[in-house]
Amino acid sequence: MSENPDIVVLREGTEGLSMESYAEKLRERLPDRRVELARTPKRERELVPKARVVTGITVDEEMLTDSRLEVFACTFAGIDHLPTETLEAQGVRVTNAGGIHAPGIAEQAIGNMLVFARRLHEGWRRKQRSEWRHFQSTEFTDSTVTVIGLGSIGQAVVQRLEGMEVDTIGVRYTPEKGGPTDEVVGFDEDAIHDALSRSEYVVVACPLNDLTRGLIGEAEFATMPPEAVLVNTARGGIVDTDALVSALRSNKIRGAAVDVTDPEPLPSEHPLWDLENCLITPHTGGHTPKHWDRLADIVARNVERLETGEELENLVLAPDED
Repeated sequence: MSENPDIVVLREGTEGLSMESYAEKLRERLPDRRVELARTPKRERELVPKARVVTGITVDEEMLTDSRLEVFACTFAGIDHLPTETLEAQGVRVTNAGGIHAPGIAEQAIGNMLVFARRLHEGWRRKQRSEWRHFQSTEFTDSTVTVIGLGSIGQAVVQRLEGMEVDTIGVRYTPEKGGPTDEVVGFDEDAIHDALSRSEYVVVACPLNDLTRGLIGEAEFATMPPEAVLVNTARGGIVDTDALVSALRSNKIRGAAVDVTDPEPLPSEHPLWDLENCLITPHTGGHTPKHWDRLADIVARNVERLETGEELENLVLAPDED
């Protein structure tokens, strides 16, 4: 093996998972490569400049000067917290963890829709009161589900809806490309409102950007039928929180299940906590024990692609080549 490390794993973990286990997963996949775990800030300063690939949440831009770094493999899907200008200036490509959370998030979205369809949350409340009293439920069958965003998460949701006898509408930036849903529309206002007006369930699975910030607000809740349920798996800022509270309080929609909020964390005194028709989880939809396995697969394949010159998987930042 080379004296210099091929891959350096930074010390800061994520989702309560050990970085040692991540490093071990990489060693299993790349037995002929030198994988080093930098356990301290000092070791990070020593190892990062010597490595071709560094992986972690973020990297100190001071370590990038005079380094041989070619790829930074971010352990998050988003990269807005990275020193992207410095990375680009130093010619470092950036990959992300996009897609590794999709199965868990999709399963949670499906679960939340079924909870509302069968009113399981009402059953749980009655159990807490030791109350044997019947209540009526609906069926998920024959519902229309609109999935906003057909990236890895949206596609995973649609895949799991197959066989459940529902109609699906997908919303994507380029509707002309089609998609896995029964119908595909774009992000223009008229198309979205038409989809919302026909939907019993709306799953938000798109990135937060200038186009999608506040995408679901007062006007959109007014368009949704009163039996509609909103499921937000993406980012809190895509949904206008005040408008959501108002819609839930006035029964403009049947309910909501949010794994993300704006603000986040949701303050303990926030009115969403007190609404029985709002299910809240603390941004846990993407948690999976397979986190490092899936990410290590991506990083290991990209280490091999560095040798062959193939385009990197999950590439999200590539410096311009003159």
